[in-house]
Amino acid sequence: MADTQELRQRWIRGFHPSPDSEVTLVCFPHAGGSASYFLPLSARLAPRVEVLALQYPGRQDRRSEPALTSVEALVREISGVLRDEPERPLVFFGHSMGGTLAFETARRMERELDGRLLGLIVSGRRAPGAVRHESVHLRDDAGIIAEVRKLQGTASALLDDEDVVRMIVPTLRADYAVVENYVHRPGPALNLPLHVYTGDADPQVRGDEARGWAEHTRAGFRLRTFPGGHFYLAEQQDQVIAALREDLAAFRERSRTGASAPGTGRD
Repeated sequence: MADTQELRQRWIRGFHPSPDSEVTLVCFPHAGGSASYFLPLSARLAPRVEVLALQYPGRQDRRSEPALTSVEALVREISGVLRDEPERPLVFFGHSMGGTLAFETARRMERELDGRLLGLIVSGRRAPGAVRHESVHLRDDAGIIAEVRKLQGTASALLDDEDVVRMIVPTLRADYAVVENYVHRPGPALNLPLHVYTGDADPQVRGDEARGWAEHTRAGFRLRTFPGGHFYLAEQQDQVIAALREDLAAFRERSRTGASAPGTGRD
């Protein structure tokens, strides 16, 4: 069995070490995504915020490992790694598939982190109760690539390269299986603030599907809508960074004062 340090090296990437940071933002990538997607965000938030990004099996330097195919398996592994992180305040941030993983990891770890988890930010993902019956993972390779093109998550030129497609399709298929086979199991709402970011032209998340996340927290909900599609994060980087700084400061203040988070809101 791998020791703690080896597991951390496999699962966690830190781009701008900030030992004196006020909070650690743990980032959960999207389907087909990797830790490096969050490199620009890390550069912009350091040194006040240290960004740690998860590297799932089956991609980049972990491409020789088989990708995991269920939320349960990923959350079990991620929780085991985060359990041994240094005792600093944490916020989880997940985009698309990563939003579901961040939410389920928060549900699993909120109690044992004992106040260290200050908040959860879910991006580009509909609420767990907003079910769509999809089967992208059952398509042929061309069908999976067509879906990726539609969401504009990967540079089109890369998807024209047969060698690149051959390399990434198995991981994409596994990740789509993760989200499409996910079944939400009802349970207590989180006792930490939950903020949701979405693009106003995202085909994956309607407004009502984003607002549905409000049911999953007892400690304050906020919905932020940005111009753009599923990958508005890249299109609206300045606005996203400003929102993250504001929300992380609000989470820290709530933790410091013990004050109740503001009620449901949107902007």
